[in-house]
Amino acid sequence: MKKLVLGLPKGSLQETTFAIMQKAGYTVKATSRSYAPDVDDPEIEARLLRAQEISRYVELGVLDAGITGHDWVVENGSDVHEVCELLYAKQGFRPVRWVLAVPEDSAIRRVEDLQGKRIATEAVGLTRRFLEERGVTADIEFSWGATEAKAPDLVDAIVELTETGSSLRANKLRIVEEVLQSTTRMIAGRAAWADQWKRCKIERLALLLKGALAAEHKVLLKMNVPTGLVGRVTDMLPSLHAPTVSGLAQGDWVAVETVIDENTVREIIPRLKEVGAEGIVELPINKIIA
Repeated sequence: MKKLVLGLPKGSLQETTFAIMQKAGYTVKATSRSYAPDVDDPEIEARLLRAQEISRYVELGVLDAGITGHDWVVENGSDVHEVCELLYAKQGFRPVRWVLAVPEDSAIRRVEDLQGKRIATEAVGLTRRFLEERGVTADIEFSWGATEAKAPDLVDAIVELTETGSSLRANKLRIVEEVLQSTTRMIAGRAAWADQWKRCKIERLALLLKGALAAEHKVLLKMNVPTGLVGRVTDMLPSLHAPTVSGLAQGDWVAVETVIDENTVREIIPRLKEVGAEGIVELPINKIIA
């Protein structure tokens, strides 16, 4: 049987990745010590690796495809094919940022002030390229962790990943400049992408994952509406596309369906009821395929 070897991120992205895979139709199970999780698709052989490593193994062909951050593709300088963007992170469905930060009372106010200074970061290559583009030479050291705690006693500045900025604020650090904005990506190796079967498998998986993400925080709203009130009801409904209106056996009523943001439902349902809609049903959505 043909197999697609797929790298999945272990660590901060793991739980969210498994949840998105589940919504896409793939059940992934792994124990705390497992690096080869089970996928309920016999054509997929998964490997759990740190997101930092996945692009390197995809480039080498050890993995056919993988899910990792754009930042780590850039950091590793990996020559891979980017299949699609998957907009999710550890704490939400938004990009993350690598930022240059210094202690709140630091005299460093701009990137150029880092000339000759010491910087700690996990993304050494990314930081070096960023400083070279600005004409700045600094001592960049790899940080094995607890990067925020190293300034100002050990280093002058840090380049660190942040989603909300709360950890930086808690450590009394001030952002000087954004280095890179990153999102999760599905990537494929050049050889795998050139293989017809593997490319088809990767594209189908990407389609379902994007569909699962598109459905996040969306619901399907269904209701019955008197024909004379259809215009008033549809004007109230923000939707992915125009609401679907279909006739019912009872000729003076129609069924209306629409996809809307989940956080608007509590405001819209009472208003729909007030104007005459009946049999209002809210349903969860697993995937939206455009």
